Amino acid sequence: MPYDLLIRNCGQILTLVGGPTDRPLTKSQLSDWQILANGFVACEKGRIAAVGPMLELDDRQISATTEVLDAQGRVVMPGLVECHTHLVFAGNRAGEFQRKLQGESYLDILASGGGILSTVRATRAASAAELLQNALHHLDGFRRYGVTTVEAKSGYGLDKETELRLVRVALEASKRQPVRVVPTFLGAHVVPPEYKGRPAEYLHMLATEVLPEIRGQAEFVDIFCEEGAFSVDDARTYLQQAQALGFGLKIHAEQLHDLGGCAMAAELGAISVDHVDYLSLPDAARIAQNGRTVAVLLPLVPLFLRQERYALGRQLIDVGVPVAVSTDFNPGSCPSKNLWLALSMACLKTGLTPLEAIAAVTLNAAWALNRAHEIGRLAEGYMADILILTLDDYRQIPYWLGENPVQEVIIGGKRQNLQ
Repeated sequence: MPYDLLIRNCGQILTLVGGPTDRPLTKSQLSDWQILANGFVACEKGRIAAVGPMLELDDRQISATTEVLDAQGRVVMPGLVECHTHLVFAGNRAGEFQRKLQGESYLDILASGGGILSTVRATRAASAAELLQNALHHLDGFRRYGVTTVEAKSGYGLDKETELRLVRVALEASKRQPVRVVPTFLGAHVVPPEYKGRPAEYLHMLATEVLPEIRGQAEFVDIFCEEGAFSVDDARTYLQQAQALGFGLKIHAEQLHDLGGCAMAAELGAISVDHVDYLSLPDAARIAQNGRTVAVLLPLVPLFLRQERYALGRQLIDVGVPVAVSTDFNPGSCPSKNLWLALSMACLKTGLTPLEAIAAVTLNAAWALNRAHEIGRLAEGYMADILILTLDDYRQIPYWLGENPVQEVIIGGKRQNLQ
C-alpha cells in the first residue's frame, strides 16, 4: 500500500521513542529519547506507517495519491496533548480578574459567592446548544496551537442535570470537529449552594445518582481536595466509590495548601494528581513508588493568580515522579489555551529542561489520559497526530515566550486548515 501522507526533509523529528512503553517517563527518561535528524514521517489510514532517516525512505511507497509535505528542515513532533482543561462552561470572569488585581485572593472571591460558583450560575442558565457552541470555539483555538487531544472536565453545573449535560456536550463536541475530547467528571468541584455545609451528602448524591448514569461516557472521576472544597477523608471515600464503579481516578490537590490529597489519591491508583504546587517531597516520594501516577504541573495558574509558589518540578523529577504539563484552561484561574506558554513557564518556574517539558506535553500527558498506547509518540502504529513547526531547533520552543510555533497540524493523518 502506498503512503497516504509523507512528511520529508524534517530537520529534527522529536519521536519521544526510546523510553519504556508500559509506564510514563521518569527521571532521565524524560530527556533521553530519540531525535532523528534529516528524516521523514509516513502515514497510512490515519496512523504512522514509518519514521526514519531520509536515506531509508522507500520511494516505492510513494504514489500519485500520496500527499507529500516538505518540512524544509524544520522541527516535526507529536501533536500536543492537553491533559487538564475545564472546556465546557458559559460566561467569563473578567470582573473577578479586576478584583484580583485589586488584591482579593482566590479563596476570598470563592467565599463571597464568586469564583467557581459564578461560573456555575452562568452555566446552569445556558442551553446545551450554547455550551456546545462555546466548546467548539475553544477547541478550534486549541487546534490552532497544535493541540490534538483535550481532556474536558465537567464541574460547572454542581447539580445532576447540568453535570450530565456538560459531559454529553463534551462528547458531542468531540464528534463535531477533529480534536479528540476525553471527558472527565468533576461534579465534586466545590460544594454547591444547595448543599452548603453538607459536603459528604453532596458527594453521596453524586456517587449514587450521577456516577452510575455516566459510566461509558466519562472515563475519569476527579475531585477538588482543598480548603474551601473537599477534605482528604471525603475525597478518599468518594474516589473509592468511583473506583468501584469502574472509573479511573484524578484529583485536584495541593494547589493552595499541603493537605495530603495527592499521596492519598496515588495510593488508590489515580492516573494523575494535578496542580501539586504545595506537594511535599516526602509525599512525592510516596507517589513515585507506584511509577504510574502522573503529577500534572499547571504553571499558568500561579502566573495568572500572581502567586509566588510553583510546583517543584525539578525535585519531583529527581525523586522519580512522572510529570506532565497542561494549561488548566478555565474561566477563573487560567483563561489561556496556550500550551506552548505553559511549556515555557514549566522551564522558567518549575525547573524542567526543554526536552523534559516537550515530553511533559506529549507522551506523559498522554499517560495522564490513559492514551499513551496511541498518542504522544511518533512511532509506527501510533495515531498520525503530527505538528510541523516554524522552528529548526527544539531548544527554540520554550525560548520564544508565548509565541505559537505551529505551521502545520495533522490529526489522524489529515491536514488541518488553520486559517
